[in-house]
Amino acid sequence: MTSPPPQVDGHALLDRFRGYLRDHNLPITHPREAVASLIFFSGRHLSVEDIERGLADRDARVGKATIYRTLELMTTAQVVQEHDFGEGFKRYEPLVAQSHHEHLICVGCGRVVEFSSERLERMNALIAEEHGFRHDRHRLEIYGLCHPCQRRDAEALRSETLRPEEPAHD
Repeated sequence: MTSPPPQVDGHALLDRFRGYLRDHNLPITHPREAVASLIFFSGRHLSVEDIERGLADRDARVGKATIYRTLELMTTAQVVQEHDFGEGFKRYEPLVAQSHHEHLICVGCGRVVEFSSERLERMNALIAEEHGFRHDRHRLEIYGLCHPCQRRDAEALRSETLRPEEPAHD
């Protein structure tokens, strides 16, 4: 049975990030908190461009270099995880303790859906055992079309086939 991964506690992650900054004698600045809050409370896997747009929408003036440096700090602090889904850019998601999950990535619109599967976890351990491996970790990314993109493509195909033939030009 598949299920959604555990919910992100943005407030707890923000507190962990602040604690990391304090422990490493780094300032807790408004730009760092703005970037962290946006990621922790977005509910999405954000790219740097998404973060820039989100901050601009909130009238937060944060430069791209500051965003990248903050993301690096957040990754090191283990409060976000960096993903490369082969889109030519990276995405970032809040890292929830003890929440292993997989990803479905839509190649049409870029939507990312998270899921957890006990059956998949058991299968991974069995496959590793069959081949003499001790299962340490794994990552599964399934690429395809989400339901809205499938529907959009079907409607586009339907409208193309219903369109009357255009006369040939001589």
